[in-house]
Formats: sequence, structure tokens, C-alpha cells
Amino acid sequence: MRIRETGDLWWKTAVIYCLDVETFMDWDDDGVGDLQGLTQRIDHLADLGVTCLWLMPFYPTADRDDGYDITDFLGVDPRLGDVGDLVRMIRTARDRGIRVIADLVVNHTSDRHPWFRSARRSKDSPYRDYYVWSATKPPDTSDQVVFPDQESGIWTLDEATGEWYRHRFYRHQPDLNTANPRVRDEIAKVVGYWMQLGLSGFRVDAVPFFLEDTAKHPGDDLQDPHDYLRDLRSFLSRRSGDAVLMGEVNLPYDQQRLFFGDDDGDGTADGTELTLQFDFVAMQQLYLSLARRDARPLAATLAARPTIPRDAQWATFVRNHDELTLDKLSDDERAEVFAAFGPDEDMQLYGRGLRRRLPTMLDGDPRRVRMVYSLLFSLPGTPVLFYGEEIGMGENLAAEGRLAVRTPMQWTDERNGGFSRAAPSRLPGPVVEDGYGPAHVNVAAQRLDPDSLLAFVRLLVRRYRESPELGWAREVEILDQPHDAVLAHRSTWDDGSMVALHNLAPEPVVVPLELHDCSGEGAPVRLVDLLETAETVVDERGRVELELPGFGYRWLRVVHETERRLV
Repeated sequence: MRIRETGDLWWKTAVIYCLDVETFMDWDDDGVGDLQGLTQRIDHLADLGVTCLWLMPFYPTADRDDGYDITDFLGVDPRLGDVGDLVRMIRTARDRGIRVIADLVVNHTSDRHPWFRSARRSKDSPYRDYYVWSATKPPDTSDQVVFPDQESGIWTLDEATGEWYRHRFYRHQPDLNTANPRVRDEIAKVVGYWMQLGLSGFRVDAVPFFLEDTAKHPGDDLQDPHDYLRDLRSFLSRRSGDAVLMGEVNLPYDQQRLFFGDDDGDGTADGTELTLQFDFVAMQQLYLSLARRDARPLAATLAARPTIPRDAQWATFVRNHDELTLDKLSDDERAEVFAAFGPDEDMQLYGRGLRRRLPTMLDGDPRRVRMVYSLLFSLPGTPVLFYGEEIGMGENLAAEGRLAVRTPMQWTDERNGGFSRAAPSRLPGPVVEDGYGPAHVNVAAQRLDPDSLLAFVRLLVRRYRESPELGWAREVEILDQPHDAVLAHRSTWDDGSMVALHNLAPEPVVVPLELHDCSGEGAPVRLVDLLETAETVVDERGRVELELPGFGYRWLRVVHETERRLV
């Protein structure tokens, strides 16, 4: 096993943890989470085994889109602390072996950003061309709206100059014009500044949108929109050779592959664009499989994953900070998932997603919850956790829209879940209630319970990190077996190989497998269970039968006689 290579491309075997500073830990008890509080809780992340911390926007903001409407790309929201607090947190995290990346939100600014304030005052403003304008009334664009419950189109008339400005998202978030070289220079300055202060890269928001304007008009200095992404990756790599761009590209695989930057698609070269991309396609098929209790949709999707550059990676997840989008499913398939996991209209969002967390969608069944997280960590790729997933937090549907899953972190069973001592009315959002509230779900209690979900996720993280084939496997090998509800897959890299089994149905099964490379004379090949103390011997013809309980899961390392790895 070329273990030394895993340090060079650290992101291929990382465990990424996403959080919003505002809702994680309030150390000065003013009701708002802060960087001091996050610093105090770094050891929780280190104990969990997190190796990369992804921060949602911490920049100054008008706070009309939970921080994604930025008024200063080079600052820290004073409610959260200052730049010194951020640097101290990054240094503390690094001491615990945790890199830090942050959201790069460059598709738009807040309409209160100084650039846009100047741009809307006069057509002669030096910042006018930082944004996208139309002198004539645009046609109907209701079909292009990202938030159909809030906007009827993507253009809004600015009465001061009599022209329309474009906004792919909310009208208070005007789009930046990345066709303008000055805008691209500003973005490079932002990237360089935060890298200098210790970040290890960025999660890039809405990638296809912010490339929309580049190389689109005669005379543009770029020939292709992807030229800009390549330039950004090149700039980042010059500043720090091991920094990453993790992109949000919710497109079908054939289009998504291009954003890695390996145009011939043979996977033999390094990528020139995004380092990681979220696997939205597999995530949505996972939920369809869970709804049907049939692993075949997910298996077919994993088998169809395109080849990616040798240094690139899929970021896998079962929940993120937005709505659980199901936009790549057909209408009928989406209706199936809605019926299974969010039948009430209040649980749904934008007609395409769910605003619930996994435990509540699975009715709190600990077998299913653990099975899903076992499946997540066993997939070839880099797992991404959203804060609170490690303890099984639920949502609060009383919060507006996406904020239902962005509730304060639950540390103890005290008031406000130990997040803050301030009055509940001063918190950034309501704490989860009922059976998923802090009285029942919190870090302090689970730290003391060896059978808790926290302990289980900690075990998954450790075993994932000890199994580099999960991050380095070139493809997912789907194993033949007769049960529709079972996903059997194998990951192999160099001299390491692991078989994973997951049963999406409540009935126990016996899974027969044939592992042809494990046949022959000599010492038998063993399958050593990584999640419990057990092992199974493969017969001389490479056959084995494995028991799997309802909603069961097994990780099995293939161990040959000459194996030198610790199991």
C-alpha cells in the first residue's frame, strides 16, 4: 500500500465537517455563536476524527440569506468575532490535525455591498460593470428562478438608473459579472487573502452560475467558461500546492465531469479545475433506494459514475446545509421520496426538496440511521458531515425554509442545548424540540455512552481513515447477489480491498458472493469484519455466504495469507 501518497492528496481520504459558526457554540452568551466558541469545541471535532472543517460564510452580511448575502469578502462578521479570532481558531484546528476551508460565494454579493451601492447610483460608476445589467426589459424568466416561493423572475428593475439587474437567487443578491477581468481580479484577491491567513481551500458555491457570463461575449479575454475555473485553480495551487476547491455542481454526471478539468475522461491525468465535487446524483438515488427499500437505483448510479482525474474526488453526503434537493429524480420518483420521508407539505421546499434531517425522515429507527451512515462512509469518496449528524439531531419545522436544519448545536440537556446562556429569543433560530430536542439528543450524554450514535460515527470515521482504498478506489465494483434490497460493493486499491454489504429492508438475508480473486489452493482468504469482532473464511472456489440482519451492514476487509496490514 503506497500509504505515503495519501498524505500528498489529503482530500481523497479526508473526513469533512460542515458548520455555521453562528449556530455552533456561543461563548460570550450574547445569543450568537462565535469563533471563540468554535475554538473551544475543536476538541470535539478532533475526538470525532474530523480532518477538514468547512465553515459556512463568516463574512459581514446583511443577513437576509443566512450569511450568503455578503457585504465584505475580506472581513469577519463582528457578531462572530474578528480576523484575529479566526486565525486563532485555524491555528488551534491545525494543531489538532484539522485543516479549515470556507465558503467562497462569488456568484453574487449583497445589494448592500459597496460595489453594488456605487453601481446602482450611476451608469458611470467604476463598479457598474461588476454586475449584469439590461437596458431593455428582459423576457419572462420565471422558469429560471432558484427560489420559486420568493421570486417570479431573475431580473429586477433598479429605478435609480432605469435598468434591470440580474439575480439568479434573491433580488437582494445581484449577480457578479465574471466576464469582467476586474471582477476576477477581486475574486483572486479574496482567495489569496484568506489563504494567507491559513485556510486550506474553499467550498465553491453555485459553480455553474458564476461561470455563466465568462467567454460569452465577443472580445472576451477568455475563450471558454472553464478557462476561468482553470485560472482560479492554478492561482490557488501557486499560493498553496495542497489547497482544494470543493465545488457545488448539481448537474448530471456527463456535464458534471467537465468541472474536474480532465476533458478526455480517461482518468490518467491530474485535474485542472475543481478538486472535489459533491455527488448529488448518487445522494438522490440513495434516497430513492431508501424509499423503495431497493438498492438497485443506487447500485446502477454508482456503477455509472464517470471516470475522474486521478487526483480528484467525489464528496459524498446524506445531508447538507440546504434543502435535501431531489431535482434530478423524475416527478414520480420524487413523489415516492416525498411520500416516504416528507409527506406533509410543510416538510417540503421549492417543490424539489425536503427540509428534514435524516433521523426524523427514518422515524428515529436507530438501525436504519446507522445503516445509512455506514453506507455513506463505505462509498468510495470523501464523506461530508453536517454538524449535529454525529449525534442524530432533528430539525425544527417552525423555522423558516432551509433554517429548519440549521438549528443551534445541542451540547447538553440544559436550556438552549448548552449552545448559549442567552434568552431563547436572542438565538439565531429555535432549538429542536420534542423527542429530538437537547433533553434526548446531546453531545455530553453520548460521549459517556459507548453504544451511542456518536460512538458509532466515531468508529466509522476511524475505520474509514484506516481503509485508504475507500478514498483511492478508481471505481465502485458492484457485486452480484440475489437480493434487491442489498447493496454489495467492493473497493480495491493497490494491496487493499474491502467488501461492504448494506441491507435496505427489515428482513434478514443470507448474501452469497463469489470473489474470484480469492479462490485457489493455499491458505484460505479471510473476510475480517471491521465494525465488530468476527471473520468469515472464503472457500477454495472463492465463494462465501454472509448473514445480514434487517437494516444490517458489514465492512469486510479481504485478508490474504501474506497480508501485513493491521486489521
